[in-house]
Amino acid sequence: MRITDARVILTCPGRNFVTLKIVTEDGVTGVGDATLNGRELAVAAYLREHVVPVLIGRDAARIEDTWQYLYKGAYWRRGPVTMTAIAAVDTALWDIKGKVAGLPVYQLLGGRSREGVTVYGHAHGETVEGLLAEISRYAGSGYRAVRVQSGVPGLSSVYGVGTPGVTYEPASSPVPAEAVWDTERYLDHLPRVFADVRAEFGPGLKLLHDVHHRLTPIEAARLGRSLEPYALTWLEDPVPAELQEGFRLIRRHTTTPLAVGEVFNSLWDCRQLISEQLVDYIRATVVHAGGITHLRRIFDLAAIHQVRSGSHGATDLSPVCMAAALHVDIAIPNFGLQEYLPHSAETDAVFPHGYHFEGGYLHPSETPGLGVDIDEELAARYPYRPAALPVNRLRDGTLHDW
Repeated sequence: MRITDARVILTCPGRNFVTLKIVTEDGVTGVGDATLNGRELAVAAYLREHVVPVLIGRDAARIEDTWQYLYKGAYWRRGPVTMTAIAAVDTALWDIKGKVAGLPVYQLLGGRSREGVTVYGHAHGETVEGLLAEISRYAGSGYRAVRVQSGVPGLSSVYGVGTPGVTYEPASSPVPAEAVWDTERYLDHLPRVFADVRAEFGPGLKLLHDVHHRLTPIEAARLGRSLEPYALTWLEDPVPAELQEGFRLIRRHTTTPLAVGEVFNSLWDCRQLISEQLVDYIRATVVHAGGITHLRRIFDLAAIHQVRSGSHGATDLSPVCMAAALHVDIAIPNFGLQEYLPHSAETDAVFPHGYHFEGGYLHPSETPGLGVDIDEELAARYPYRPAALPVNRLRDGTLHDW
């Protein structure tokens, strides 16, 4: 079953996506997400110039061998561009494998470990009143878990907080927008926000919060301790993860569970965090961590050390990635949570899919393969549009983690 064609498709039905579509000599097709938010063209060029030429003629059934060929054969290993490109190929080949077998991909991964995938949505508000209304909307829709992001008094903009009722999309202009950050105001305000949320919704709703890498380890420890009375399911990305030992300091000072990993590209980015049990959830995702093949390796290591999954799943990942993530989520023994934000109607039309939200859970498609495709004719009506992620500065002008 040789590969005869591989097409890189850029489209922007509201936001930019990169998709790889592989075709075999038997006419079977598979799709893989290759979206790297704000750096889409880098991955598209990597695929077109360096990957697609070597795929033609290869056996589509040899998923592991192809993964190793693209990883070891490049010599320059890892990194977000390389691993996203590999992920696109890997995911498309799993899609083909499922179609040939006549089974949804999760059956090839060992079958169901649960009936549905628990997901969380993003509740945000400039004010606490607005935030509570957003949380109520999610809870009323059947969500069992909600990420809580609030405006901070004195700051004009804060990560994760946008227009109420509208999906937050930070990559909105060709040139990066700049924001001002104040750690002390944030640390002072956030515990009061969670006190109000718990008072309103009680202990049943799972609550999460994303720090977005903005604190030092001791600041993160201080925040984690101050949030302990409100029983967060996790505190996400409290510090930049390049210095993994920083999580050891946080662990010494708080029992608030920690999640990290949406910017991780490989097992080596999180090996120490997992093996030393410095985090509770790994948020690596199919598209940025080398596809289904490599993500499963990460989650298998995590399972041994009682660390659960919590894959990234915001709208910067296409429905192709979400479909693939759900097949992994439903199969692995150590699933934790799955981030899920519904895409726009335009995006859903470009990427017809069979996964669905019902009874508070997301369910993968039961059709052979991933259960998702791309309408190439419709995709062509939405040309690529440059869009950069913002940057952050402290009040004195120092560049800070966004």
